Amino acid sequence: MLNVGDEAPGFDLPDAEMEMVSLASFRGRHHVIVYFYPKDDTPGCTLEAIEFSELDDEFKRSGAVVVGISMDDCLSHGSFRDKHGLAVQLLADTEAEACERYGVLYEKQLDDGRRKRCIQRSTFIVDKKGRLARVMYGVNARGHAAEVLHLVKELE
Repeated sequence: MLNVGDEAPGFDLPDAEMEMVSLASFRGRHHVIVYFYPKDDTPGCTLEAIEFSELDDEFKRSGAVVVGISMDDCLSHGSFRDKHGLAVQLLADTEAEACERYGVLYEKQLDDGRRKRCIQRSTFIVDKKGRLARVMYGVNARGHAAEVLHLVKELE
């Protein structure tokens, strides 16, 4: 598990337009909200993405950008974004490399006895220096974006 003050693990992941996004590209310019979510277009993930999108302008005014990461692919992200009019940038971590670096994966037992790797809904606030200002594992989707916005404003 990561801790406040740790250097944020880097990533280079494609967005819904298949353009590469690097965490390092924001260093020195923006705080970055990195939120991990289980699956595109599921109830909790949709709620969370919409709430972050509705606050996108406020995040920008606070010097922050928001990126959502799941193991879905770029095409899924594009459909999810377009269906719900999402403003946040969604990144595809199909190989779960960023998920592993951030410690958000867990094994879930399915009804048929198989095990599946899943993402624990988690959010990290990376400050402009590239350090973790907040580490939140196992968050609740409802109201989370507003809570994160409040925390970002404290960094100003």
